[in-house]
Amino acid sequence: MIRQVKIEGGEIRGIPAADPRVTAFKGVPFAAPPVGENRWRAPQPVVPWEGVKECYTFAPISMQHIPGLDLNNIYSREWNVDPSIPMSEDCLYLNVWTPAKTPDEKLPVLVWFFGGGLREGNTAEMEFDGERIARRGVVVVTVNYRLTVFGFLAHPQLTAEQPDAPTNFGHLDQQAGIKWAIRNIAAFGGDPTNITIGGQSAGGGSVISQLTSPQDKGLFQKAIIMSGMMAYLYGRPMRRNTLADAEANGEEFFKVLGVKTLEEARKLDAVIIRDASNTFRGGFGTVVDGVFLPEATDKRLMDGNRHNVPLLVGHTSNEFFAEFPAKNMDEFKAQAKEAFGEETDEFLKIVGDDFDTAMKAARICSLELAYKSLKRADELNGIDQPMYYYCFDPEIPGWDNPGTFHSSDLWFFFETLAKCWRPFVGKHYDLARQMCNYWGNFFKNGDPNGNDADGTPMPEWKPYTTEDPNMMRFADVSTPEKAVSSELMAFLMKVYLKRFGK
Repeated sequence: MIRQVKIEGGEIRGIPAADPRVTAFKGVPFAAPPVGENRWRAPQPVVPWEGVKECYTFAPISMQHIPGLDLNNIYSREWNVDPSIPMSEDCLYLNVWTPAKTPDEKLPVLVWFFGGGLREGNTAEMEFDGERIARRGVVVVTVNYRLTVFGFLAHPQLTAEQPDAPTNFGHLDQQAGIKWAIRNIAAFGGDPTNITIGGQSAGGGSVISQLTSPQDKGLFQKAIIMSGMMAYLYGRPMRRNTLADAEANGEEFFKVLGVKTLEEARKLDAVIIRDASNTFRGGFGTVVDGVFLPEATDKRLMDGNRHNVPLLVGHTSNEFFAEFPAKNMDEFKAQAKEAFGEETDEFLKIVGDDFDTAMKAARICSLELAYKSLKRADELNGIDQPMYYYCFDPEIPGWDNPGTFHSSDLWFFFETLAKCWRPFVGKHYDLARQMCNYWGNFFKNGDPNGNDADGTPMPEWKPYTTEDPNMMRFADVSTPEKAVSSELMAFLMKVYLKRFGK
């Protein structure tokens, strides 16, 4: 087993996972600490160390609100359970799980980005244990990155100081993690030419940012987007955060901090900045900065300006449904007119003219609309790579009767159900095993199909196309289905694509 490797910065020693055939390296530095003058800068080269660094435990999580305090929050029950978890601005570390015995095995590599709205989350969350995926013959890398104001501040002074990287530091951290894997993963038995990037929720959105950034050309060969791409036509607008808007937001935040210059802001204690950002109404997130992201990600996707790699995409059956915030039919029609303009009559004909019926009929999964529209745009733009589409739909047990809540699929994809408090039973473990198998196969060759643990073929998962809309439904068992679009979904796809000139 590979227990000690030499990488950029020096030598590191890992620790046997629960399965000693897998080695875990936790808290591996991949960039210099983003503190002092490095606060609000692109990640800088790692600082070398002397001797052998023991990478046995996770590094501190990124600056964010203290996790695990709100016991009414489902995620505080699921995995954000430890309010005392170490937290630091010095957070640019990653983790590696490898099953390789020698460095020359050239195993496929997963580089994973956690979710949390770019406001919270960390690689130490118990569901992200990479051991079970590694047992499928995959080297797993989970990358920590800067969040909130530390990762996404923009300010005119920053733009003037560093025009090549004015903001989006969190995404640049992720990008640095991919580049680190390209340069170093061979030492762990990984293949730097067979990298899949993946993420869920804001991690999935981060995958889209990397997928559409021209800076990422050639950095990865496949991508997984889990619950991370939404198409809004009504209910709430899609926010495009331009650099000018983000800079104005940053100026307002400096007023909250009581500082006027970057120099002053960089001298403040990180906790002061964190606490101020937690209550700041402006918020911080991905910026269309003209450098890392030349245009909004939805526009780049619909225009075909993405890296031409196979995709695996999907969502749970109970998340991100869009609906009109209307209280009566007059409001409903007015909101429909605002959303659809000259196509309003066609929309109303589909949903009906009874208020209760129309409200129910208009409710639509924004994720399904986004993924189906993406594939149609790929077809129109001549992108011929396959897209595998799934819907996660099992019964999730527990006293809270949560349904397939946002992020519940992570327990299954990472096959970490045993770490969860929920009373999962045999059918759940069987489903998790198959899901992890499908994902592992996709990491290897861009095709999720293959055999189960007993050597029998798993149900065939065919690629999704507009003409042949295949889907895998992960319910009590893995079941191939046709993801036939409803009349409303077909209408919304037409409208959405039309807005991008398709």
